[in-house]
This record gives sequence, C-alpha cells and structure tokens, in this order.
Amino acid sequence: MTQGFSSERLARIAPFLQRAYIETGVLPGAQVLLWRRGETVLDAVVGLRDRVRETAMEQDTIHRIYSMTKPMTSVAALMLLEEGAIALDDPVARFIPAFADVRVFNGGAAGNFQTVPPAKAMTVLDLMRHTAGLTYGFINRTDIDAEYRRLRIAEPDLEGGLPEMMRLLAGLPLEFSPGTAFNYSVATDVLGHIVEIVSGVSLRDFFQARLLRPLGMADTDFFVAEDKRGRFATCYWSKDDRLALWDDGVKTMRYAAQPRLLSGGGGLAGTAADYLRFTRMLLNKGALDGSRYLSPKTVALMTMNHLPGNAEIADLMPVSGIFNETGYRGIGFGLGVAVMQNLSHAALPGSVGEYTWGGLAGTFFFVDPREDMIAIVMTQVIDNQVRRM
Repeated sequence: MTQGFSSERLARIAPFLQRAYIETGVLPGAQVLLWRRGETVLDAVVGLRDRVRETAMEQDTIHRIYSMTKPMTSVAALMLLEEGAIALDDPVARFIPAFADVRVFNGGAAGNFQTVPPAKAMTVLDLMRHTAGLTYGFINRTDIDAEYRRLRIAEPDLEGGLPEMMRLLAGLPLEFSPGTAFNYSVATDVLGHIVEIVSGVSLRDFFQARLLRPLGMADTDFFVAEDKRGRFATCYWSKDDRLALWDDGVKTMRYAAQPRLLSGGGGLAGTAADYLRFTRMLLNKGALDGSRYLSPKTVALMTMNHLPGNAEIADLMPVSGIFNETGYRGIGFGLGVAVMQNLSHAALPGSVGEYTWGGLAGTFFFVDPREDMIAIVMTQVIDNQVRRM
C-alpha cells in the first residue's frame, strides 16, 4: 500500500494509458500525477510530447493549461476580497464603467440585435460562477457567439489587450440576464481585468508576485521562455479520429513572448508539478510551506456551490450539450471551480465536496479534501467540437 492506494492498482495506470490512448492514437502522450496524505504517490508519463521530433513526454514537460488558469485568477480575486478591495456583490460596472449600459439579447441578428435591460446588474459573483450572461465564440451556438469570433474576443494577439476586449464586450448583448443561467464564458477574463484595475498591476505581475514566485511555480507563465521551449509540448486537435497539428510551440512561437491579452480565463502554460503546488495550497486550506495565501474560510467559500438555488450546472445551462469543462449532472459551481454535489446524479465515484476544472487541451485536475488527495492529468489534444475556427 502507498498512502492508502493499492500499489498493484497504481501500477496499472501507465500501461492502461499506453494501451488504450497512446497506441490507439487518441493521445500523443499523457501525464498522471497523484498526491495523497503529504506525498506524490504516482507521477506516470507515457507517449510523446512531440510526434514529429519523437521527444518523450516527461515529468517536467510544459503544457498549455488553458482554462486551468481560471481557478488561479479566482484565487487572485479572492485575495483582493480578503483585503476589502472587492466584494462578491459588487457590480462589474463599479470597476469597468462600460458594463453599466450592457443589455440582454431579445431577438434579431448581428447588426440588428434587439435587446432589453438586464433584470439585475452583473456582479463579481456572476463572473466567478459563469452566470454573467457572457459566452465563448467557440461554443458556436448563437449569433452572439459569432460576433465574439468576428471581433476576436479573448484572442491572445487582440490589439489593445484586455481593455479593448472589455470595450468590445460591453457593446455586445448578453446571452441572458445575469444570475439566471450558467454559460461557460470569458467571464474569468473580465475578472482578471478587475484584478488588474484593483491591484494597479498587470495580471502577469500580480500572478508572479502573489502566486507563482511564492508558491515556487517557476515553469508557469503566459509565455514559455527560450531556455524552456525544448520542454514545451506540441498541441494537437482531433480530426476524423486522427491527430492533426494545432500548435507547435517551437515553430509557430505562439508562446514565445508575452501576449497582448493576458487571459485570466485561459492564458497560462505550466507543468504538472507547478500546478500541484497550487492545488496543494488549496487542499491545505490556503497555506503551503509556512506561507498563507487565503484563509481557510475563504477556501471553504470558494469550494462550495454558489449556483442559484443550489442548482447543478446541468439544470442552469441554456441548452443541454453546450461545451463545458465538466458536463456531468450532479456538479455545482463555486468561485472558479466545479464542485461535486450528488454522486448518483454524476454517476461517478468520488466524494461530495471534491472540486475540479479542466483545460481546452485535455488537462484536468481535482482536489478531494475528504480523501486528502489531488489528481492532475496533462495532455495536449483539443477536441474537434471546440476547436476555434
């Protein structure tokens, strides 16, 4: 036994991944990291980080963690909440005045949207739990999504960065009145900009000073430094049951320099070991290695369900089947993380109260406080359903 795990069963994981995912061509490579009761009990790597160069996946491979950035941005905002600079019920317009006049879709099409006033103002809480009425262009469901794509909302190279993104967003209708539905969206990018406004520094500088450097997350950033690019995994997308190139970080250099737009919703790249440091801090109720980042009460607040009426995500999505990092029933949403509410509804083994999120390229984590356990999965494959056009 290893910290309560069967050593025999742990040993099955890497061969299973190799047989079921690598040899079948579903994934180029993968890493599974498990932490329990104060130690790493598994750090398994299989396959390749780049198929053309035939470089192996390794423990220190750097991955695009995409939406696993969201919990970190939420923690940044909660730090400011503890300092009294932000409140969950603050209107977003308090920080970004252009949002004072935002309206809600009520018909029509691009160029002639019909709108009505929202029933209530969008708040910081709405941003953190994805009930703000915003969307993502890649969801590709409505004319509003199409406008997000046309205007290149949240694209890393958007001229003018986050301020320009806020200006563009404020000129588009919301999908619904804030607080009435759950829709996965650019809300955490808006939250990241609020962190910038309140703190007076860029989101990257805030992350570096308050999270990345103190936590020892030396390989996590909005870009990959030149001396680390040899460890940067290539990203693929699933096309007709085959893997096609999405982004070769070495040749295309998409992560070679700081982007114009610092996306708090999906901009970071980093290692599994780095993300373990972040999740260990959360598991340890806001502290790690003698330093405190959040109070235990704030971590408890972050990791409880905040959806209206204690609803599950599935009950509040405007249309079933819309892309979401966790599409299962039984799941609620806290302040930047999904939270297990009902195991029988989810039809998954686990613990009530475990919290989780993932990233566009197949990265994933969960923290199970009852089991004193963290799991992190890294790979680099974007599903064709959500590939941005």
